[in-house]
Amino acid sequence: MKPKVVTRFAPSPTGFLHIGGARTALFNWLYARHHGGEMRLRIEDTDRARSTKEAIDAILDGLTWLGIEGDGEALYQSERAARHREVAEALLAKGAAYRCYTSAEELAAMRETAAAEGRPPRYDGRWRDRDPSEAPAGVDPVIRLKAPLEGETVIPDLVQGEVRFANKDLDDLVILRSDGSPTYMLAVVVDDHDMGVTTIIRGDDHLTNAARQSLIYKALDWPVPEMAHIPLIHGPDGAKLSKRHGALGVETYRAMGYLPEALRNYLVRLGWSHGDDEFFSTEAMIELFDLGSVGRSPARFDFAKLENMNGHYMREADPAALLDALGPVIDAEEDAPALKAALDAGGRERLAIAMPSLAERAKTLKELLDNARFLWAARPLAMEEKAQKLLDGEAPAHLAALNARFAALPDWTAEAIEAAVRAYAEEAGLKLGKVAQPLRAALTGSTTSPGIFDVLLALGRDEAMARIADQAA
Repeated sequence: MKPKVVTRFAPSPTGFLHIGGARTALFNWLYARHHGGEMRLRIEDTDRARSTKEAIDAILDGLTWLGIEGDGEALYQSERAARHREVAEALLAKGAAYRCYTSAEELAAMRETAAAEGRPPRYDGRWRDRDPSEAPAGVDPVIRLKAPLEGETVIPDLVQGEVRFANKDLDDLVILRSDGSPTYMLAVVVDDHDMGVTTIIRGDDHLTNAARQSLIYKALDWPVPEMAHIPLIHGPDGAKLSKRHGALGVETYRAMGYLPEALRNYLVRLGWSHGDDEFFSTEAMIELFDLGSVGRSPARFDFAKLENMNGHYMREADPAALLDALGPVIDAEEDAPALKAALDAGGRERLAIAMPSLAERAKTLKELLDNARFLWAARPLAMEEKAQKLLDGEAPAHLAALNARFAALPDWTAEAIEAAVRAYAEEAGLKLGKVAQPLRAALTGSTTSPGIFDVLLALGRDEAMARIADQAA
């Protein structure tokens, strides 16, 4: 019987959860869910000088926001150093590893010689078969894996296919440093084994690591997990992803106004496909995701496609949920305190009313917020130049007449407002636009806005009439 699928996401908390890491987490999560298995979370915090609680919290928060939850408690690699040392000692005892007393100066000389001969730097194995009695006094050794010198190490990769490495190029790697701390290579293998990981899904920049780690598994007589190395994400120009392309932390995308379901959908399409389908519910992703449909070429990050996808999800979203999601966007604004005060003073109710119409016209929550600022703007409104021109000529008289009709309405409803405006336009012999355009300018200070009847309803009768009166004859 095949064992339950267990994947893992193992970020290093020396920075926030970047977009590439988020995609790796998503692929691991989807693969595990597709097979009815589990995804475990491991924080690789052995670099104590660079690992921070802030980064750990940001990674966990980013995963939660994206809807990618690990199964069980997160494992912290730094807490397992004793177990890592135990395994290194076991390898030493069975003759699969050895103590190496090579000095830093000797290692530097090896690198210089290799460079002069045009070879990649490799440890030359000088302590591999020496008698321990030859060890120099007062030197703390490292422990190195006794790797095979001939043949090949083959990785049957679920994305890349069969990948072969000549063992002569995989030197005797250090598994335990001279201070007794484990190296990354050893810690990863031990933790993956102890966590029961069956499938390792990570970036293809780890392919060489896969070969070295495979040697450690075999030396320990442990089963080697399945491996899948996914191509990295590049920018639209084909270059390695940088901040200008979108290599930002997940929390930045949240502050920029992207919805988690949109970002999740966009990330799953970066390197994986299912025909020509673009939009996937979480349930559909889980049902359809498989590693066989992950491409071998780098995916290209495209902000325009992400924005379009986000706009789709905004139009589909519940308006109340969009209102709640605005919090991080508002926090990121320069005038956040003033914005929060305006919302608390009635702006939130106006925003809730206008939300469906605003969501139709925006691709991000940031754009939606910018488009909504007229709702709590102070009177008299600052006018755009084009809007000011709409208030010339007969416009003030029309605005005064409309205000009289608005004052007489028994109820301030969308239907009553629209009926009053249309009736006035018809009686005045005007096309609706000739009335609506100056009305929009008076109410928003702009020539663009949500539907004019939605604007009137959201502002409320008193505020709408006051703004109109500011521009009326």
